[in-house]
Amino acid sequence: MAVFLVLLFVAIAGSVVYRTLTRGGVLRVHDRDGRTIVPGVPPLGRLVGGVLGPLIILIVLATSVRVVAVGHALVVFNTLTRRFHLARQGINFIAPFISATQDYDLRRLEYTMSGVSGEGRKSNIDDSLWSPTQEGLQVGIDLTVWHHVDPDRLVSIHQKIGPDYEDKIIRPAVRSVIRLVISEYAVMDVYSARRAQIQDEINRKIKQLVEKDGFMIDEVVLRDVRFTPEFSKAIEAKQIAQQAAEQMNYTLQKEQKEAERKVIEARGRANAIDVINLALAKNPNYIKYLYVDKLSDKVDVIVSDQSTIMDLKGILGSRQK
Repeated sequence: MAVFLVLLFVAIAGSVVYRTLTRGGVLRVHDRDGRTIVPGVPPLGRLVGGVLGPLIILIVLATSVRVVAVGHALVVFNTLTRRFHLARQGINFIAPFISATQDYDLRRLEYTMSGVSGEGRKSNIDDSLWSPTQEGLQVGIDLTVWHHVDPDRLVSIHQKIGPDYEDKIIRPAVRSVIRLVISEYAVMDVYSARRAQIQDEINRKIKQLVEKDGFMIDEVVLRDVRFTPEFSKAIEAKQIAQQAAEQMNYTLQKEQKEAERKVIEARGRANAIDVINLALAKNPNYIKYLYVDKLSDKVDVIVSDQSTIMDLKGILGSRQK
């Protein structure tokens, strides 16, 4: 309707201009009775009137056509009616000269806060979220927020907040929730396997905080956890001490196993000696048998005393038979 009114206004204005130009260039001539004789329109008047009108209409049509990109929306404010409306992706007709527009990206957007140079929206500074833990120790959180705007709330967002909503809403909300959640956990919880639980809690609380205003949070991802240099050195020293303690524990266990082995071996020898002593008590010549059994196979004869010569081959041969 607004475009039609503008075109009608331009057509009327062109007609008025055309008549003014043609009248202004005409020489009025009167006949004998005093009546005005209007000659033909001068060539210059016809040229200006015939070109200026269509040119104005063409300019109006060109400025009223807006192509909204895929995944975007255009908030249009009519300064005459003081009303807003939303132009979706594709070709749209916008009333020229009386409309103020603002383009919004409705696709999923990424907002990264990181301490790594060249990353995030503020890539020239350390943008990590430093927050105290339950013990009061400072930890730095690098994260990425994936979010998008609810199209049905876009006009309201434009009126109340504006296109820089990430700096006004998303960033402050994330920083507030991060500090609130991290302060409830110990530093080793942030560093350990409870990190996934912390991330889930951050997601839930950020959604509760901003989605009521039309900002939809798809996911908050904790990319990295950073510590102060002093605490990093303390963790490294602790890990070295733990490794040394584990090595010492391993050595003690090894020595204990070796001592147990020697005790078992000693008990076995003691039992063997008891058996030998019992055999000697029953047969004193058993010691001679043990002595001969330990000799080399190359020894054939041995003198056991001054009056006895023992034939080892015969003794051993008789044993084998």
